[in-house]
Amino acid sequence: MAYFLLIVIVGLLVIPKGHSSQYAPQQGDIIFQTSRSSQSVAIQQATSSAYSHMGIIMIKNNKPYVLEASSTVKYTAIGDWIKRGAGGKYVIKRVKTPLTSEQKNSLVTEAQRYINKPYDLSFEWSDNRQYCSELVWKIYANAINMKIGQLQQLKEFNLTSPAVKAKLAERYGSNIPLNESVISPKAMFDSPLLITVEQQ
Repeated sequence: MAYFLLIVIVGLLVIPKGHSSQYAPQQGDIIFQTSRSSQSVAIQQATSSAYSHMGIIMIKNNKPYVLEASSTVKYTAIGDWIKRGAGGKYVIKRVKTPLTSEQKNSLVTEAQRYINKPYDLSFEWSDNRQYCSELVWKIYANAINMKIGQLQQLKEFNLTSPAVKAKLAERYGSNIPLNESVISPKAMFDSPLLITVEQQ
């Protein structure tokens, strides 16, 4: 019995932190976390969500990476991405209807269009710059015509908290684009098209 317990303990120790023994990353999985960035609190309060950053998982050379809009649009090793989040916590979701190989390939092809694009501090709905949820939404919408999450206008969010007001003033001054189309991490997180496949 003692030998059996020792084997179990050793087995738990060798499982990489942040990954369960059950989860197998797939092309197109969507991962959410609470960012430690300066704008995280404002995003959380404006959208009434714990999650302020997200990305799409891509498999490269048989290893999972997170394609994210950070300083630029780039690939980040999934372990490094998870460590950056608050408390190392994250949620991974997947579309309910399994993607075909052709759809997965389309996601990869579409994703390449955005590599090295700068981060969009103004949250504009254009392809010149990208913010995190915009990147993932557009990859799915453009590649396989799947719109994950409902687009909103900036004025629909809660813009009343001091943190949100300060960030809006910093980014826009007095010219806040209240009618700008926006997709939030919360809108995608809550989409009925997705199911949770991993959570830590």
